[in-house]
Amino acid sequence: MKNILKKAMLCGMILALTSMATQAQETPKEEDYFKILKMKAPEGILLEVGGLCVLPNGDLGVSTRRGDIWVVHAPDSRNPYWTKFASGLHEVLGLVYKDGALYCAQRGELTKLMDTNMDGKADIYETVYAWPLSGHYHEYSFGPKLAPDGSFFVSGNVAFGDEEWWRGESRVPWRGWMMHIFEDGHMEPYATGFRSPCGLGMINGELFYSENQGDWVGSGGVWQVKKGAFIGHPAGLRWSQEPNSPVKVTEKQFFSLVDGRRVKNAEGRYIKPENVVNEKFVTLMDVKKQIPDLQLPAVILPHGIQGISNSEIVQIPEGSFGPFAGQLLVGDQGQSKIMRVVMEKVDGEYQGVSFDFRQGFQSGVLRMAWAKDGNTLFVGETNRGWGSAGEANEGLQRLVWNEKMPFEMKTIKAMPDGFEIEFTLPVDKKSAEDLASYHVENFTYKYHAVYGSPMVNIGQCPVKGVKVSEDGLKARIIVDSLRPDYVHNIVLDGVREKEHFYSLIHNNGYYTLHHIPQGAKLPVAQASTYNSEKVKAAAKPATTATKAATAATSLAKKAPSFEEVKPLLAKYTCLACHNAEKRQVGPAYKEIAKRKYTSDQILKLIANPKPQNWPDYATEMPPMPQVPKADALKIAAWINSLK
Repeated sequence: MKNILKKAMLCGMILALTSMATQAQETPKEEDYFKILKMKAPEGILLEVGGLCVLPNGDLGVSTRRGDIWVVHAPDSRNPYWTKFASGLHEVLGLVYKDGALYCAQRGELTKLMDTNMDGKADIYETVYAWPLSGHYHEYSFGPKLAPDGSFFVSGNVAFGDEEWWRGESRVPWRGWMMHIFEDGHMEPYATGFRSPCGLGMINGELFYSENQGDWVGSGGVWQVKKGAFIGHPAGLRWSQEPNSPVKVTEKQFFSLVDGRRVKNAEGRYIKPENVVNEKFVTLMDVKKQIPDLQLPAVILPHGIQGISNSEIVQIPEGSFGPFAGQLLVGDQGQSKIMRVVMEKVDGEYQGVSFDFRQGFQSGVLRMAWAKDGNTLFVGETNRGWGSAGEANEGLQRLVWNEKMPFEMKTIKAMPDGFEIEFTLPVDKKSAEDLASYHVENFTYKYHAVYGSPMVNIGQCPVKGVKVSEDGLKARIIVDSLRPDYVHNIVLDGVREKEHFYSLIHNNGYYTLHHIPQGAKLPVAQASTYNSEKVKAAAKPATTATKAATAATSLAKKAPSFEEVKPLLAKYTCLACHNAEKRQVGPAYKEIAKRKYTSDQILKLIANPKPQNWPDYATEMPPMPQVPKADALKIAAWINSLK
């Protein structure tokens, strides 16, 4: 009997160890390190967050699009206590604390709110500075952000046009501008060229902002804002010749250089993006050569991959979020996620890399603020009128690091002959010294008057060699065909972590390369040139057509589940506008399934939507020709399974 028990115990131990080993090889996900926690709000409150700021005592100020300002006491506890500080304001899309008062940007003014009798409620509402409004619904005002000298920056959205609802117009002064406002009530126009400047960030004393894709904006991203700069959208140039304007570019100069014609499709309708990739087109870099004051984005966040409506920019404090202290986080309203951005200066200009960081928030990420101890990031959310991924229409959540080290690319830096990649944990050298572990391509976007742009001029950048540091924390790759002012997608599919052989949590880094640094190049003789793909390429690979046919046959047999297609729906921004069960910005997937389209028809509609199919939807779906056929087939098969 004892022998039987011993054998049973031994088998149990072997099974347990086998299970542990299997689990050890499974790559953790972002949610295993950064937890999203709920925050309790007063019952019955629609918390459409427009602004967040942390007060000196650690309390959290929250402004809402519905015109209220709340103070959350003990906000990082399980039972925060809420009090209303102010109400009756007009769509408050920013909040900041200064010298005992709260300042907020309403639709038409910068307002100072004071509690002079110390009862916890504002009793003085004071206008610091007011600006004109035309009354158009899209004239949002964002901010303020506090400058090092105590002054304020506020940005103004453009209105939209009549014939093409998405075409930006500056109908009254300082729409599409950054305004520099001082405590004494005077304002200095600071820069223009903005379309929808939702996210401001004061980083080490310098002003940055994020922009959304639209007309004249091929993709969102992060820009440094210098005084007198022209960012690229021409609507605000209407006021550039005002006596107090620091911007020297004029409307006449701009339109003499840039073809602003409107483009129609075969049906005679004005189109959102014009997606004929092989046509002659203009890029921002082309215009920069003739308008030196044009400010290029420091980091482009590829549209549909790293957001569709970029928002707040915050810097990670020292001692917070482990290896990423000092780096930037950029929210996205449409995809309900946060990206991580690392910048460096080369030849006096900012450039850098962006990574996915954390997705899965319950609604659109609009505002972020750090708790006083730096261990918690408060995330304010909204999606009314701005469709977003997630199950809720509004909310406030917390993001907390569990102090475990994720396996990530910590940063990527430009080199004279490629890039240097730094990791948070040592890599397995065999995998990291294999050229098959790396893939690099570059691309750019069109600069034109219609809405957005697909990726264009996509080029392959062969990786010729790699050298891994002795400690396994860095890999320098030699890359051909680098192009200045292009985005370089650096993919590390095959690199593994040393101890557990984990894959990277996020294996893509998008580096916006404006300048290739000077300096010594890495001799190929000092690098590994081993490529396992070439060694194993004995069998003839299947052709693209064969692969697509095989995928189609497989999908015809068994439709994928929602969990299988969810990453694709998120990657290509489908979840920003569509929900499986209910109408969102666009129709529900079940509603689409009732149309009984074939998979091929759905593929064509993804690449070239037909607005007349959905006449009761105000927002037209933009063409998505960048979705690969295999992914589109999987999405189509899932949609048709909902019939």
